[in-house]
Amino acid sequence: MMHLQGIKQLKELSADLSVLYVEDDTAIRETMGHYLGKFFLKVVIAKDGLEGLYAYQQQTFNLVISDLSMPHLSGIEMLKEIKVINKNQAILITSAHSESEYMFGAIKLGVDGYIVKPFLYEQLNQELFKIVSLLHEYKDNEAYKDHLKNMVEEKTSHIQNMMLFQSQNYEKTLFSIVEMIEQRDSYTAGHSKRVAQYSLMIAKQMGYSEEDCTKLYQAGILHDVGKIATPDAVLLNPKVLNTIEYKLIQEHVQVGYKLLSHIPMFSELAEIIYAHHERHDGKGYPRGLVGDAIGQLSRIMIVADAFDAMTTNRIYKTRKSVSVALEEIAQMTSTQFHPDVVKSALIALKDVRLDESVNQLPITKLEQERFAYFYKDTISGVYNDNYLEVVLLKNTYELQYKYMEIFFIHGFSLYNKNRSWGEGNVLLKRFATALNECSQDSLVFRVFGDDFVLLSKEKLDLENLKVLLDTMTSSEGVQYSTKSIDLTQVAVNHVTQIEHA
Repeated sequence: MMHLQGIKQLKELSADLSVLYVEDDTAIRETMGHYLGKFFLKVVIAKDGLEGLYAYQQQTFNLVISDLSMPHLSGIEMLKEIKVINKNQAILITSAHSESEYMFGAIKLGVDGYIVKPFLYEQLNQELFKIVSLLHEYKDNEAYKDHLKNMVEEKTSHIQNMMLFQSQNYEKTLFSIVEMIEQRDSYTAGHSKRVAQYSLMIAKQMGYSEEDCTKLYQAGILHDVGKIATPDAVLLNPKVLNTIEYKLIQEHVQVGYKLLSHIPMFSELAEIIYAHHERHDGKGYPRGLVGDAIGQLSRIMIVADAFDAMTTNRIYKTRKSVSVALEEIAQMTSTQFHPDVVKSALIALKDVRLDESVNQLPITKLEQERFAYFYKDTISGVYNDNYLEVVLLKNTYELQYKYMEIFFIHGFSLYNKNRSWGEGNVLLKRFATALNECSQDSLVFRVFGDDFVLLSKEKLDLENLKVLLDTMTSSEGVQYSTKSIDLTQVAVNHVTQIEHA
């Protein structure tokens, strides 16, 4: 449920954006147009698809909101033409239930959201907030790239001057640069140094000169420097990235290359780094290089980078042992990795001792808050089931939370039907607040739509909480039941196991 603070944020995000709104119903068009005018800098209104397409051809818009079934030119036909002009145009569609065939047709075009008539302003606000938030992320990234040339020149001058004074401390300077990057992305701290070390070990096994080994080690230290241009919303996102986010993170290779290639003392390192995400079979990025077209030192870094990824604890998977990781690398010979490099890596890395404390999960209180920001349920204010998935996975490495209490709310669908979805959201919020206040040292999650899970490190006394919940639910005409699970006795590693544990 979007409260006043959310409305305020929506207004702030929309204040500099323009909208094209297309609707053939006069009453809806006037009401909606007036409402949109409260948020957006400019709102252009069209009464059908033909008029909407003409308006779009005359000027640009950040967002297009359109009905689907309209005279002269349907919404789908108009949106097809708009996508030809700008395939990345943000689009929000509106439709009545009876127009579901139009809705499916529009979704195939790649729209960013939809709302059903008659409008519920809460749903409209949430869809608008989601879309304008994404628009600002992309805008920020584009603006950053527009200014990247100036930033590179400034950084180049600064680094060159710095290196003149620190020529005796070259390696120390490299570490300082990468630490600056890893301060933004604490979940991969230490990764660059390990890749540098593994690259050096493989290069020595292959008989490379001391000069080449030094260059490769230094390139390993700097191989992720391009992440300086990756937006925080992508870099710090602990969830699995979507297609757009993955493309943004991929850009760090080219950014790093551009940044370093302008610095004479780093230009050779830039060439090594440029290919560290290529594949032997040509399916890598950014250039899709094949086989020996990939530089010799880059081929080594590709294997070292993959080995560290395999042997480090990540959010959605535990680390592999050295032997298992090397076995997988061997299996990907001639597909992902160069055969000569694999042959030497199997020897050079077989006795690596892993630091088992290294993982991608947050440690400090600040890191935990930033991490959990991506996992808050917008209605109840507690964590969602995606974050529960992460915590349960972490519990498999280290049994931190030993007790689980599940609260099932019964009759909630009927409650929504009789009272309204809005009233249902209020009840969920009250229920969640009660759980939070009575179990301050525990984690509370909303799962399965209208149920809650409470994880605690110590066994909790829930008598006072149950008295409060009994009073709340009986007055609202719903019921709840509980289920206790001792995680020291029963392993629950996935959300789907909860109901059957």
